[in-house]
Amino acid sequence: MSFSFHPNPVISDDIAVLQKCGLPWEKLKGKTILISGANGFLPAYMVYTLLGLNSTHQLDLKVIAMVRNESKGKDRFQAFLHRSDFRLWVNDVCKPMNLDEDLHFIIHAASQASPRFYGSDPVGTLNANVTGTLNLLRLASEKNVERFLYFSSSEVYGSVDADKIPTKESDYGYIDPTHVRSCYAESKRMGETICVSWMHQFGIPVVMVRPFHTYGPGMDLSDGRVYADFIADMVGGKDIHMKSDGSAVRAFCYITDAAYGFFLVLLNGEAGSAYNVGSDKNICSILQLAEKLVGLFPESNLKVVRMPTENKAGYINTLVSKTAPDISRLRNLGWNFDETSIEKGFLRTINSYK
Repeated sequence: MSFSFHPNPVISDDIAVLQKCGLPWEKLKGKTILISGANGFLPAYMVYTLLGLNSTHQLDLKVIAMVRNESKGKDRFQAFLHRSDFRLWVNDVCKPMNLDEDLHFIIHAASQASPRFYGSDPVGTLNANVTGTLNLLRLASEKNVERFLYFSSSEVYGSVDADKIPTKESDYGYIDPTHVRSCYAESKRMGETICVSWMHQFGIPVVMVRPFHTYGPGMDLSDGRVYADFIADMVGGKDIHMKSDGSAVRAFCYITDAAYGFFLVLLNGEAGSAYNVGSDKNICSILQLAEKLVGLFPESNLKVVRMPTENKAGYINTLVSKTAPDISRLRNLGWNFDETSIEKGFLRTINSYK
């Protein structure tokens, strides 16, 4: 069966690549997998991949996609609502959970990851990472799951010294717990501690991923992150408007590369361990990224326009000037993808919206 069941051909091609990446998919045969926060574009790719595996690998697995926003969930997963191997479960991770059916894997990716929420809803931001994690671990204990994957974040590292960039999983910098923006980073840290505590005390086999800057089709272009703003400009055929000096340096990872890492950790990761998932090659400043993007479409005569610094409502800028992951631990686990270049990845992303 082809992957034309997904209406977006770029996403269909991406999922086809993941199907053939050689992971031990047989571990999922006949299993039921719950994915919280499934409306997010990272976990959504995992949903698409898992459902595709039923067609290509005859795994007879079932996906339960937990979402808080029903209308958004029905829109994102419209092509799968009729399938018997898919269930859309409308539920808030911060509320008690009752689920009658058996569960074998839980992937906890529910989180307000956009910086525009850190100032406008810091309590809601930390609740999904703390209360939501506790609720799902209780469910994991009740169902005696085989594996619990927690989506943490590269923000747990805080502001690290220059000699710790690229950053290993054991390197941590300063986070000011009295700064409201820390609602995200500190609660992600606490989420990790909750996970390993439940493993230690109740035997829940947890693994954790720390995604760095990941982009691709399905991103919310209004979520406030600068590279989402850039993509929105390019899709709209507009000049890129730089509202900072563009000096911050980030490592950018295309969604297919990252999703391979997420599944690798889910299936083969060492219980109790955290893994950086990101690119250690595609590193550039925000200004360089903007220049690369306008260069993708020379015929459009677009340019980078420097604008006065602007504070978006609810958006609190990070104080971290440079981030880049050391992915040795992921490579030792078997991550051997040929990383998608910034030019290729962003071209695919922009085209997916067009």
